[in-house]
Amino acid sequence: MTRYGLLILPATNRVYARSAIDLTRAELEIFGRSALDGKIGELDTTIVGGANYVTFTGDGLTDRDLAALGNLSAGYALFEIVGELLRPIEWSRLDRYDDDLLTIQKYPGKTNEQFTKLLLNVTLLASDWAGELTSRRFRVLDPLCGRGTTLNQALMYGFDAAGVERDQKDVEAYRAFITTWLKQKRVKHRVLESGPVRRERRVVGRRVRIELAPTREEHKAGRTQLLDVVNADTARSAEFFRPETVDLIVADAPYGVQHGSRTADQGLSRDPLALLADAAPVWARLLRPGGALGISWNTHVASRDDAAAALADAGLSVVDAEPYRALRHRVDQSIMRDVLVARRPA
Repeated sequence: MTRYGLLILPATNRVYARSAIDLTRAELEIFGRSALDGKIGELDTTIVGGANYVTFTGDGLTDRDLAALGNLSAGYALFEIVGELLRPIEWSRLDRYDDDLLTIQKYPGKTNEQFTKLLLNVTLLASDWAGELTSRRFRVLDPLCGRGTTLNQALMYGFDAAGVERDQKDVEAYRAFITTWLKQKRVKHRVLESGPVRRERRVVGRRVRIELAPTREEHKAGRTQLLDVVNADTARSAEFFRPETVDLIVADAPYGVQHGSRTADQGLSRDPLALLADAAPVWARLLRPGGALGISWNTHVASRDDAAAALADAGLSVVDAEPYRALRHRVDQSIMRDVLVARRPA
């Protein structure tokens, strides 16, 4: 049985770095169950030369398997363990653009980009298309997109990215960032729409839609991606996106500490359950059958059971396998973050 060692990517966030090993083990187990036909086994951790490694057995891993593993959120390098030696394994990532698409933005409240990638990964792996991670162009919606961390990760993977955000300042900041970045990087793109959305002579939101491709050749061949961001209340998402047109919904809910969320009935609320009760049924209708929704939130302001019940009430089936329960981790003294993933039945 071949044994491997996964070198953990250094994290600038020291608190997250302490959780990265346990989170990687859970994510790796989810990869093994969902996309690698159960080939991952005997997970452990070890220190080699002062660096942290997650070790595992994997007999018969194919190039396709290694291409999938190359997208582990905290994976830095992979080695085959041969006695006391580490033999580098060549693997590839989906990344289609320079990594500063993810790292260049700095602002208070930004979600750690390693965690954003993990949340997208485990959501995708719960869908009916887990085995198509490296071959399918997924459509990802972040209905609480803020300044676009999830959108950028989806673009990095080559997916179509859609977002809804109530705060106009956040949407304008993201629009300014992404259009500037695309120009500076000379990424072939075309702005399809930018400005107010009017219906019956009144403004119901603002929208920016951009078509892009990593190379001129891909753009010319029609292998483009679509970025679509709407400034509106998330409970009105169905006014801008058609039912059953989204493969994955990924959201990092307000933590109820510095930021809250607004609902139609209650206004500003620190309770993510009020947000889920209001918006989750709308989000669920946007998912294709077989699609999946992943959400993270602060367990200090809402329990896992209550959040799961809100998703179930929206007609979704919560994925409750053990590795999904191992994604809970500390962010700071006031935030204990957990992840729930649910599927829309096929």
